[in-house]
Amino acid sequence: MSQPESTGTSRSNAAETTASADAPTPLPCSVAARTVSHAIFRVARLHRMLAGQLLRRVGLHVGQELVMLQLWDRGPQRQTDLVRLVGSDAATMTRTIQRLENAGFVRRRPSPSDKRVTIVEPTAASNALRHEVERVWLDLEASVVDGLTPDEQAEALEVLARIEDNLARATATAQHA
Repeated sequence: MSQPESTGTSRSNAAETTASADAPTPLPCSVAARTVSHAIFRVARLHRMLAGQLLRRVGLHVGQELVMLQLWDRGPQRQTDLVRLVGSDAATMTRTIQRLENAGFVRRRPSPSDKRVTIVEPTAASNALRHEVERVWLDLEASVVDGLTPDEQAEALEVLARIEDNLARATATAQHA
């Protein structure tokens, strides 16, 4: 991915400069010093947009497929376990499960051993979607890695894992501050 270059010009000079249609859009001064963060933002936004377009074909929204993939692979789950498995929060998971239930893709029931616990299970209607959702993920992955060699894909995964670790540590530190 080509990186827009920071020219180091002042705001007034940057405002006076007219970019051609072919030239990369210069970064605003406020993000020019954080080009990796800006690149992550742009990539995440485009990835989510494409995932949303592909998932719309099967009647799901971004994030719902992650819940369904967990349920299809692991069977009925406690709602709290889905929060952990998907990396969500309780409020978001509750809304996601409600929407999936309204669409007829999951059903909730109280746990037989603990009435405080909600068990979420896939329905027959959702099982019919499994192959299509897996196809969406294959198509999404193909778009992401298009033109990358296997070595470049492995390197990207390694770098992203390191960035994820950095962000997880920073998030934990910020929560305790």
